[in-house]
Parts: sequence; structure tokens; C-alpha cells
Amino acid sequence: MLRTFDGSVGWPALRTRYAGELPAATLAALDEAVEFAAERHGDQRRPAGEPYLEHLLEALDVLVTAVGARDPDVLRAAVLHDVVEDTPTTLDEVRERFGPRVAELVGWVTKEGDRAAYLERLRDAPDAALAVKLADRLSNVQRLRTHPRPAKRASYYRETVATIVPLAAGRGWFEEWYRDWQTAHADLDREPA
Repeated sequence: MLRTFDGSVGWPALRTRYAGELPAATLAALDEAVEFAAERHGDQRRPAGEPYLEHLLEALDVLVTAVGARDPDVLRAAVLHDVVEDTPTTLDEVRERFGPRVAELVGWVTKEGDRAAYLERLRDAPDAALAVKLADRLSNVQRLRTHPRPAKRASYYRETVATIVPLAAGRGWFEEWYRDWQTAHADLDREPA
């Protein structure tokens, strides 16, 4: 069975779960990042209607519980990965508030301009940025069947197989998860795009 991650439990529940795994300083840093992301994303919703913050918490949970990431900058970048792309927040604001490394990681996973060029650029991303991107996309595709537009399900499946699955190659847990996901959702390749 394909493992899924649920951000709807909220930050307090995840924080309690992580208390035995992450140092207090990391939890405090995540408190600040979650608060900032919640403020900036506000009432934004995902395509299936869930609050946007759930997606950010899912990406974080992938890194903490499945991959075993402990680097506070990587974990904060997971929570903040869409704040520049989907809100009026600038990369300079992220840098000022969370430091240059978090801003660099967020910058790597922020789409600017041409989508194909952005996906191509990810091939040169550092490992920490790729971990954030793989966790981000995992959250997006784990319940791809709930997307309200069938054509988007098909095109997003194909894009993920063509551009993200190769990035997961050689990356342990991610490689296995994406392989299983691709098999479980192969029928989406037959839907019209």
C-alpha cells in the first residue's frame, strides 16, 4: 500500500509527534516558519478545497517521518517552499527572516517564468533543495485522483513521470515511493490531457 501523508492533523499534532525526534531549537524554528506560512498563505485553498497549509505540513512530514531529515533549514524550507511563488512574499523577506540558506532552498523550488525551464533547472539543484521539491511533489500527487479536473490529473501524472521521477532516482526512500506511485497511478496515463 502506498504511504500517504496527512497535513490536516495540523501543526500542533505534528509538533507533538516530532517532540521526541527533533531538538527543541528545531521545533521552535519550525513554529516560526509555520506561523509565517499560515499568515502569508492565509485562506488559500488547494484545488480539491483543502487549506493550503495542509500541503506544506505534508511536505514537512514526508521529510521528517519518511526521509529522516533533521536539518532545520531544510525543514523550514519545506514549510516555506511556496511562500514566494504563491503569495506576495519576496525571497528577500524570506532571507531576512529565516537566513540565506533557507532563502536559497526556497529559491530553487520557486517557479518563475517558463515551467519547462524551471523543471529542467531542478536537475542542477543541490540535494537539500531536491529533497524539498520531491516532498512537495509527493504531497501534490499522493492523492492526484482527488484533483477536480481529469485533464489536469493526466497531464500532472505525465509531467511527474517525465521530470520528477528521474530526480528521485538514487534517492532511497523517494525512489521507491515514486516508483510505487507511478505503478499505482499508471491508468492516468491513458486519460486525455
